Amino acid sequence: MERIYYSVIESLIFASDEPISAAEILKVIIEIDGKKEDIETSDIEKAILELNDSYKKNDNGFFILKAAGGYVYATRYENAKYIGYLSSEKSKKRLSQAALETLAIIAYKQPITKPEIEQIRGVNCDYIINTLLEKNLIAISGRSESVGRPLLYSTTKEFLRYFGLNDLSELPKPREIEEIMQDEKFQEQKRKILMNVIEELIEEKDDNEDENEISRNYAEKISDLELIETENNGNEQIEESSKTQNEINLDNFEMDNQLT
Repeated sequence: MERIYYSVIESLIFASDEPISAAEILKVIIEIDGKKEDIETSDIEKAILELNDSYKKNDNGFFILKAAGGYVYATRYENAKYIGYLSSEKSKKRLSQAALETLAIIAYKQPITKPEIEQIRGVNCDYIINTLLEKNLIAISGRSESVGRPLLYSTTKEFLRYFGLNDLSELPKPREIEEIMQDEKFQEQKRKILMNVIEELIEEKDDNEDENEISRNYAEKISDLELIETENNGNEQIEESSKTQNEINLDNFEMDNQLT
């Protein structure tokens, strides 16, 4: 394949709003330049590998990531703490803790009904599910055969793109999450998020709000951040394996959100 197409591949991936596959890149080239006998999808994939090697040798701060069956540009993992600091300034645009918890349950238990989600979380999930549907992170995937035939929910390709995953098999396993949570860099990132929460509380403080109200708000948000570290021993209806996954995946999802 001619070297000029390496630049074309870079441009198409950079300009695409969604992950673009090797087949889609090849289709564009054929539409513009006609059928090329010496170019196949395997050549596109090989070129992307070579481009990533070049980025790594040049110490570039970005690379081409395979996500949701296509390719997107992403920042280097080792730069996560800097990007995390920048992202903390826009923390209000991130998914809430409740949304992340619900999304984690759906991701690991899909397809799953709303009553099953509410049984695990212990609270009503109407608003959160509607929010996730609006963001296209989940979708209705059918109906359960149980009484009343409730709707089933599953994650979408947008979910994969949002968290930088190529497919659901790349979801972290419980053992991997435990290792991440013990990592010093992860603990440092969590402390920064905590400090950002405190700053938000200060900014939101009204002149008429007393110190007790601030303390209550602070305690509530701290409780949210530490949710994954507390086992719900009183919930006997949830299997131990599912409970462990749902409790420990929340901070990992938030970290992934910042990395990608």
